[in-house]
Amino acid sequence: MDIFNEVNWDQMLVAIEETLFMTLVSLVVAVCIGLVLGIILFLTQEKGLYENKLVHRILSFVVNLLRAVPFIILLFIISPFTKIIVGSILGAKAALPALILSSAPFYARMCMIALNEVDKGVIEACLAMGAKPSQIIYKVLLPESRPALISSATLMAISLVAYTAMAGAIGAGGLGNLAYMYGFTRGNDVVMYTATFFVLLIVFVIQGCGDIIVKKVDKR
Repeated sequence: MDIFNEVNWDQMLVAIEETLFMTLVSLVVAVCIGLVLGIILFLTQEKGLYENKLVHRILSFVVNLLRAVPFIILLFIISPFTKIIVGSILGAKAALPALILSSAPFYARMCMIALNEVDKGVIEACLAMGAKPSQIIYKVLLPESRPALISSATLMAISLVAYTAMAGAIGAGGLGNLAYMYGFTRGNDVVMYTATFFVLLIVFVIQGCGDIIVKKVDKR
C-alpha cells in the first residue's frame, strides 16, 4: 500500500531489534537478580528458614524504594552511573541499567509472594524428614512456585516493553524512539502507528508464550 511508503522499513527493523534486545537482556538479568533477592526475602522473613529481621528489613526497604521510583525519573537519576559503565547515556545499551534496576526489585517481591504461597505443610514435612534448607529451596519451593514465577516474569517482560518505549523517547533507541522522533515530532502518523503496532505485537507474543509455558508447567 502507498501509505506505507512513508515507513523506512530498514529503520523499523533496527528499532524492533533494539526493543527486543533491551527487553530480553534486561529480563534475563532482572529475573536472575530478582530471584536471588526474592529467595533471601523469603528466607529471612519472620518464621522463615533463616529468620533475620535486620537483613529482611534492610533488603525490603531497598526493594520497596527502588520499586517506588518512577522509571522515567530513574533514567535521569542513574545517568552518571550509566555513563560510567556503558560510556554513554544514549542508545539501547544505555537503557539496560535503568531497566534492570527498575524491574529486578519488582520481580524480587513477586518471587517472595510466589514462595509464600507454597503449602507450609509441605515445607514442615520436608524439615521433619531431615531435608536441608537448600534442598527445600531447590526441590520444593522453586518447583512448586514455578507457574507463579513464570507468570510474574511474563508480566515483567510486558512492563519492560513499555519501559523501553519510554526510554526510547529520550534517546535509548527502539520502537519508542522511532515513534517519537520520526513519527510524533515530524507529524508522520503512519510511522507512529506502525511502531505502536509492533510494540503491541511484541506484547501479545510475550503474553501468549507466557500463558503456554505456564499451562505446561502447572501440574495442578
